[in-house]
Amino acid sequence: MATAYEAVIGLEVHVELKTNTKIFCSCTTEFGGDPNTHVCPGCLGFPGTLPVMNKKAVEYAVRAGLALNCAINPYSRFDRKNYFYPDLPTAYQISQYFHPICKEGYVEIELGGKKKKIRINRIHLEEDAGKLLHSGSSITSSQYSMADYNRASVPLIEIVSEPDMRSPEEARAYLEKLRAILEYTGVSDVKMEQGSLRCDANISLRPVGSTEFGTKTEIKNMNSFRSLQRALEYEIDRQQDVLEEGGTIIQETRGWDEEKGITSSMRSKEEATDYRYFPDPNLPPIVLDPAWIKTIKASLPELPDARKERLVKECGLSEYDAGIITSSRSLAEFFDRTVVLFNEPKTVANWMMGEYLRLLNAEGLEVSESKVTPEKLAALLKLQADGKISGKMAKVVFEELFNTGKEPETIVKEKGMVQISDTGALEEIVMKVLAANPQSVADYQAGKEKAIGFLVGQVMKETKGQANPGIVNQLLKKKLSE
Repeated sequence: MATAYEAVIGLEVHVELKTNTKIFCSCTTEFGGDPNTHVCPGCLGFPGTLPVMNKKAVEYAVRAGLALNCAINPYSRFDRKNYFYPDLPTAYQISQYFHPICKEGYVEIELGGKKKKIRINRIHLEEDAGKLLHSGSSITSSQYSMADYNRASVPLIEIVSEPDMRSPEEARAYLEKLRAILEYTGVSDVKMEQGSLRCDANISLRPVGSTEFGTKTEIKNMNSFRSLQRALEYEIDRQQDVLEEGGTIIQETRGWDEEKGITSSMRSKEEATDYRYFPDPNLPPIVLDPAWIKTIKASLPELPDARKERLVKECGLSEYDAGIITSSRSLAEFFDRTVVLFNEPKTVANWMMGEYLRLLNAEGLEVSESKVTPEKLAALLKLQADGKISGKMAKVVFEELFNTGKEPETIVKEKGMVQISDTGALEEIVMKVLAANPQSVADYQAGKEKAIGFLVGQVMKETKGQANPGIVNQLLKKKLSE
């Protein structure tokens, strides 16, 4: 990691909007499908076709901009970004360069207990390109590529940050926060593995204390938070080595190779003038009604920071627990719904932070894909709170619930796991254990209080783990003091 140099990092984040149809035609935006089946003459760029603006895409762009503290431009316009690449059938991309729909926003991140604002320069609407399917693991190692245009003309917003990040950790925290906010607003499903959220990074180094920017490189092909952090860490080390050896950094676009853990040169980096931007003659400007913008703003949900603050103040959660739970809208809503049914927020949070997230991560599942519902988790916690099952039993029941989706009471009955809380029945077993372990009895009465743990264990063994540990403790102490 650089020491004599400071990293300067900015991110360009492309977000596919969750509309039903593409931005300028009626083709479906559904993910998947056989190659080139979600296409029409319009999104394939056939001569004579004309684009028609998707109003929902404009609404989602405004919604995202408001959630990201941006000013909404009442007047915006589309431009043609001209370049040739096989995934772009028209040889130009319809985008917004001169008059973007949103500008001057920010996202607040927190690292090591310190908060920092990362400024957003602009958010603009544009159409997505198609997708190249490479014969090898990456474009640089492939002999050929095939083009699938199903993704062509899917509506995008591009969120361009200012170069305010100074470390890979800050860049990762910014992208994670951005993803959470966008998920909360409902404008995108933000699935990085499906390409709904994609990120390019611009990075340069400068001597510590300098205010001038160095020559930047752009890094592409990072499809996870971990990839972003690793790619930036590698590029910082690479640029530092070049500078320390007296070399110069070339302004270029580099690709990240996940398997090799390196970046490699793809092409020289273009300037804006290379794209020959000019207003698209087939699309009129977007002129927004201020009343419509206010309506969209009023419809925004409780966003991550506000929700985190509420869980800390009203539910007594720690900053850390509240941060994890609110990092995903689906996780936060699961928590809120469970607390309505079982009003012990800290207990619910402990189960979600422990068993639930452990199993979700192990299986690679989203909350929406899990068989566990707030109703079933609340039912399980009530069984434990009522003393019908122990904490150890509850974990066994939860794992079975996670795998099968059965009702907790059904699992308890099937496994014969009902906790024994009958004092009379337990008293007989306690007397039997005391009689069989005179040495432990003598040790306890001699002041060795740890001996009671062994005796509790023997009672649990006799009852096959079904005795209520609290009642067992009470009975043992009572008998040992007589």
